[in-house]
Amino acid sequence: MNRIEQKFSGLRERGEKGLVVYIGAGDPDLEATRLLALAFDKVGVDVLELGIPFSDPLADGVVNQLAAQRGLESGTTPPKVLQMVTAIRKDSQIPIVFFVYYNLLHRYGLERFIQDSKTAGVDGLLVLDLPPEESGNYVELMNAAGLAPIFLLAPTTPADRIPSLVKNGQGFLYYISREGVTGMQSKVADTIAEMTTLIRKFTPLPLAIGFGISNPEQAKQVAMHGEAIVVGSAIVNQVAQYGRSPEMVEKVSAFVGSLAKAIKS
Repeated sequence: MNRIEQKFSGLRERGEKGLVVYIGAGDPDLEATRLLALAFDKVGVDVLELGIPFSDPLADGVVNQLAAQRGLESGTTPPKVLQMVTAIRKDSQIPIVFFVYYNLLHRYGLERFIQDSKTAGVDGLLVLDLPPEESGNYVELMNAAGLAPIFLLAPTTPADRIPSLVKNGQGFLYYISREGVTGMQSKVADTIAEMTTLIRKFTPLPLAIGFGISNPEQAKQVAMHGEAIVVGSAIVNQVAQYGRSPEMVEKVSAFVGSLAKAIKS
């Protein structure tokens, strides 16, 4: 088992829910990202998703788009993100997933990117704009490297398409709980229970539910329906708020810790 599978196995044995956290790599710079990763590990984050900055992040709302822009402005590139993960691995074994657009993998070289990710200590890839039908040998390359290919499902996913989405997934499945792009919401979607029940008919993989979770109360509510929740924009928004303040890591990790406490209490 890789780190993701080990983490969810441990959560299952303890009867706990998991917290998956997303931040943009290089926002406001890569050293801040490294420090956030280490702080998140200490406050109860189970899986860290790192968004690799991209110039055209079509699946993201304005909060994460601006994070990608700040990442690009700080000089963040895929090779530099890989170097930063190598640095994280000197102090932490927190499972790490890259949240990435396929254009970056294509430009870098798919097989080379997967191998370099493995070497750096990455545990899985979530390629936002790569449907299984168009993925070629992606899953085979991931399996050979021991990395988890993580796939997305949405409220609009037809029941007859779910098997093709889940059959090659590993680690966990990311259920997008609402239509549209990433972003904070004032309330959770009302179709979560129905869709997670449907998805479970096709796979035993853990379900991580995200898109729109903004506070501890919502986190606890959504966690009832999955093995984990995913929180991104609400955290990225705080990174933007505190920016390069000396208190940024402390303030953001305190908020993240409140989310972990809410779902694990």
